[in-house]
Amino acid sequence: MDVKIEESWRQQVGEEFDKQYFVSLTHFVREEYLRHQCFPPGRLIFNAFNLCPFEQVKVVIIGQDPYHEMGQAMGLSFSVPQGVMMPPSLINIFKEIEGDIGTPMPADGDLTRWARQGVLLLNATLTVRAHMAGSHQRRGWEEFTDAAIKALSARRDHLVFILWGGYARSKRMLIDPRKHLVLESVHPSPLSANRGGWFGNHHFSCCNAYLEQNGIAPIQW
Repeated sequence: MDVKIEESWRQQVGEEFDKQYFVSLTHFVREEYLRHQCFPPGRLIFNAFNLCPFEQVKVVIIGQDPYHEMGQAMGLSFSVPQGVMMPPSLINIFKEIEGDIGTPMPADGDLTRWARQGVLLLNATLTVRAHMAGSHQRRGWEEFTDAAIKALSARRDHLVFILWGGYARSKRMLIDPRKHLVLESVHPSPLSANRGGWFGNHHFSCCNAYLEQNGIAPIQW
């Protein structure tokens, strides 16, 4: 695994690469990609960071694991490439956007356009073995992505952290609520969303209102 990460992020979290946990993680991921089909493609493992430099981050949306089926994972939480069928969670995200701010459902689920506007689409675990959800959890990725969240909380101001579901909400302890807006709700997956608490959470309008109040250009969701 070649650690090719955008330079501003290297300055913020580069010290992690020399720690023993990351050395062990690198060995594990290399072996997994050699022996098994894994996602996302190696060049996209750090895609969330490479599309969204540290100083350009406005919003952080925390996911848990990359998609584990063929052609879905692209290194951005919740996103799938153009031409790939949208997963149910992403459909529910777009439904809430339409209900909240009126933006109609897009033709595809590629969220690169969000990333380029300053939305860090960060999965806590950055790789996965094909067809095996959670297979690369607790190997060190979470320590690395926690370090990224802590760096943003400590060294930036007026960010919006969006935490959907119990796992993402557990990351609240890493974020300083005096400096940032933290939005929480149930997960957009049908199992959670249909129980209530997802539709009508107004996270997208709340996010943009907070950004504008602090003189920051809103996101074109």
